[in-house]
Amino acid sequence: MKVLLIGGGGREHAIAWKLAESELLEKVFVAPGNGGTALEAKCENRTLVGEEAIAFAQTEGIAFTVVGPEAPLAEGIVDQFRKAGLAIIGPDKNAARLEASKVFAKDFMSRYGVRTAKSRAFSEYREALLYVETLAPAQKLVIKADGLAAGKGVLIAETIGEAKDALVSLMQERTLGDAGKTALIEEFLDGQEVSVLAAVSVRPGAHGVIRPFVAARDHKRRFDNNAGPNTGGMGAVAPVPDFSPAAQEDFIRHILEPTLRGMETEGFDYRGFIFFGLMIHRETCYLLEYNVRLGDPETQAVLPLMDADFTQLCLAMLDGSLAEFPLAWKRGAVCAPVAVADGYPGPYHKGDFISIDRTSFAHTNARLFVSGAELRGTALYTAGGRVVAVAAYGQDAVTAREQAYTALEAISFDTMAFRKDIGSVL
Repeated sequence: MKVLLIGGGGREHAIAWKLAESELLEKVFVAPGNGGTALEAKCENRTLVGEEAIAFAQTEGIAFTVVGPEAPLAEGIVDQFRKAGLAIIGPDKNAARLEASKVFAKDFMSRYGVRTAKSRAFSEYREALLYVETLAPAQKLVIKADGLAAGKGVLIAETIGEAKDALVSLMQERTLGDAGKTALIEEFLDGQEVSVLAAVSVRPGAHGVIRPFVAARDHKRRFDNNAGPNTGGMGAVAPVPDFSPAAQEDFIRHILEPTLRGMETEGFDYRGFIFFGLMIHRETCYLLEYNVRLGDPETQAVLPLMDADFTQLCLAMLDGSLAEFPLAWKRGAVCAPVAVADGYPGPYHKGDFISIDRTSFAHTNARLFVSGAELRGTALYTAGGRVVAVAAYGQDAVTAREQAYTALEAISFDTMAFRKDIGSVL
């Protein structure tokens, strides 16, 4: 069996590795892939532009395609593949609006009773400004770009002054382009963030299924102790010790189940993955956002814990047997800190040689997942802001963290920087 994987980041490297574990798999083609997938067993990078991916899937006899990142999903790649008679993992373009538009997602949550923060949407800067001026000066707010922003479209405003600055940045200066054309102004929720990834199998006119994975926590801030700007993610851990059984039950009842009802009612064709971004306060869950794919870097922490055949899971999502699939998880924990190029999420240098002490690294039980590095000959060179994630398994969270940072010491490049507290802060 041959599979095509769309994407080129750390999430895709983790997916490619997990797919390739299956005895069913002969080859995983990754388009475009990265330096890590180029070195991964059973994997081969390909450059496929536009409809070339469809033609490639047809001529190569691809069993199914997995879409990693959000942009092609929002553009309707799933609809295009299905129109061509090809099996593909992901939501249709209509369902992909759950991530592509924060306003659409909020309306969906409201219609189906998904518990979330109160919010208002504005497409006119003056109206948004007048609204925040009516609020208390010290009120904390969350300002969100409506469209896709590569994980950088959420701004936390500690004061009304900061909220105004955020609106200027998004709606007037257009720092995120058209993604900030419409802004969502949301009440700030206090608590602990948790990410729940899940497999989805929903078809029009049929009963659907959502199977949640073990919970994870992303560390979004650039610096230790959750300081500095938000990034695409500086590391993740799984499972989450403070995601209690009571909170999990609350999540199922007030977020997962109404989401599923909404998908069925809306007639979504959604055979793919979903990400629930949660805020938990006193064991009560609020949905911050949907992503219509697996999270990054949460995937790098969650998939090493999966004690099931990921390829067979994908097949179950496609053929409607997801409810019966034997989804199981290893005991223990994974810690996955991310090494970045200094300066990220601002300007950073590319092209640094990545040195890896293979002997020292092999003494840990960690895996290296490449996010932004290219292969030149047999060597890796930095090619992005987030460069690599080191995902280490341990029988408990403390051991996993120790193993991860020991493994990280075996890696170096000139502009390398990383947080030293992944897994030790909430």
